[in-house]
Amino acid sequence: MTQRKIIHVDMDCFYAAVEMRDNPALVNQAVAVGGSRERRGVISTCNYKAREFGVRSAMSTGMALKLCPSLVLMPSRMHVYEAISKQIRQIFNRYTDLVEPLSLDEAYLDVSECEQCQGSASLIASKIRQEIFETTGITASAGVAPNKFLAKIASDLDKPNGQYVITPSDVDAFCQQLSLRKISGIGKVTATKLENFGLVNGYDIRQAKPDFLNRHFGKLADVLLARCYGIDNSMVKPNRVRKSVGVERTLPQDLSTLDECFIALNKLMPMLNQRYAATRQLPIHKQGVKLKFDDFQSTTVEQGVDEYDESIYMTLLTDAFERSQGRLIRLVGINVGVREEVSDQNDESEQLPQLDLF
Repeated sequence: MTQRKIIHVDMDCFYAAVEMRDNPALVNQAVAVGGSRERRGVISTCNYKAREFGVRSAMSTGMALKLCPSLVLMPSRMHVYEAISKQIRQIFNRYTDLVEPLSLDEAYLDVSECEQCQGSASLIASKIRQEIFETTGITASAGVAPNKFLAKIASDLDKPNGQYVITPSDVDAFCQQLSLRKISGIGKVTATKLENFGLVNGYDIRQAKPDFLNRHFGKLADVLLARCYGIDNSMVKPNRVRKSVGVERTLPQDLSTLDECFIALNKLMPMLNQRYAATRQLPIHKQGVKLKFDDFQSTTVEQGVDEYDESIYMTLLTDAFERSQGRLIRLVGINVGVREEVSDQNDESEQLPQLDLF
């Protein structure tokens, strides 16, 4: 088999970088793109100067301004970001048709059969990053590896405006020292549980007995073992099918009663139904409700289903609300999980548990 060559390209603080490009006066300031504090907005992206103060994406604007009072908050210009994203994808397509966009600012590329740059994935990644900068005026980082899992991790190791290469001969050593927190699907709670058992990196997982992992981590054990040996056979899919659709809203005022939450949820239903309509050809397998409390902790309650049923959300919301334990509700969200149709039955990655995030 041909050795796979996967590149993960990730733009550096994309939205904020566009704003700094278009307004050079912002370059040396802490900049974030997001909603206003008055409307209980959330930070979409911030530049590296803002991150020095602890500002992060998905943080409330109010918290961000407390951490960095000098933060320059810019409104989102989605039409501009989308136009630049199209330019970037045109550059990708010069090298390969196997491009799997993850969002406006990141994508996987399979360049295994690319003959440009003497077939060197490292040189291709460098060339792509150079062309992106020359075309758009903003920088990108890249990870190069034999599979998607490692390429995505690698793209974050030399940011901003850099790239990191994991060659096939590097995989074993890299995965042994890999922090388990970097594995997709390992959140804070699971990471803490792993650490309580003395499991911190890939080497620790390799040394653990499989029955121990299965007993304490269930289906996640299979993912942990595969990733800690650097195994990921998932393909770069140009026509990536969405596995869930949802809508959530940060509320103008915190809610304190279940009835108030019911009202907020009902306001989301028309938008969810509209988004779900585009995926009705795929079989549904779950519905879910998400609440975020005033201490910024979140909870999600899901139920496996065969048919879409709006009334289920009321039951799920009641269960989620019981977890508030007196905390106020600042965000309500609902979603529908759909099953992706698998066209290649030999794709081993489909046999691993899929960690769907809300």
